[in-house]
Amino acid sequence: MTLRLYKWHLVVCQYEYILVEKRGEQSNVGFIQLNRPKALNALCDGLMLEMERALDAFEADADVGAIVITGSERAFAAGADIKEMQNRTFQECYGGNFLVHWNRVSTVKKPVIAAVNGFALGGGCELAMMCDIIYAGEKAQFGQPEILLGTIPGAGGTQRLTRAVGKSLAMELVLTGDRINAQEAKQSGLVSKIYPVDQLVSEAVKCGEKIAANSKLISTMAKEAVNAAFELTLAEGNRLEKRLFHATFATDDRKEGMTAFVEKRKAHFKDK
Repeated sequence: MTLRLYKWHLVVCQYEYILVEKRGEQSNVGFIQLNRPKALNALCDGLMLEMERALDAFEADADVGAIVITGSERAFAAGADIKEMQNRTFQECYGGNFLVHWNRVSTVKKPVIAAVNGFALGGGCELAMMCDIIYAGEKAQFGQPEILLGTIPGAGGTQRLTRAVGKSLAMELVLTGDRINAQEAKQSGLVSKIYPVDQLVSEAVKCGEKIAANSKLISTMAKEAVNAAFELTLAEGNRLEKRLFHATFATDDRKEGMTAFVEKRKAHFKDK
């Protein structure tokens, strides 16, 4: 185990497939960079287990208010590691619940931002869609090409893509293996913003800093409410939203936020 000094934060280097640090002026943005350049950041089991460990650490870190996940300028992640799964059997996949731990990104309570440059294909596209916000570089490409390998998406691709872009485009991408570029992804609602390649990561970190400056407790509640829209009926979702809204009135941060507004000053949240 070695120590490496970044200009952002001192990091203990304990990962083989990812780089982990804290960024932002207040070191309040968790930062995870996929680091398998020769494999275009293909998502092997070891990488996803390390991702899970890093996310757990940021989740437990009271200073971190948001998390950014990115890859390289050439590839966010070009897909799952096909060599690793090539010889798996049905019995191994079904009995071992293959890919179940990949879902950790979607269960993190803190907001997660995907900064996507280059290829986000197959498992890479699925990883990005597990995040709460997707920023794309100008040359980003998204797709679910599993059909070309004789299989289908297995980490949420058929479900999250359909919810993000609608049935027709999702069906086209899943059935043909075609890709869409950053502009098409934004038009379809898959990504929220597009930036030049060399500005993408810094802009994602800025977004994370903006989120982290708010109450972390209230941000978690807001994220829960928005995500519920994908799982609940409108009536059920509205009921959950009201309960969470009412719950904010039991927090010190809600009182501080409204008091600061009335007093025309900046709020100082304490995540309580």
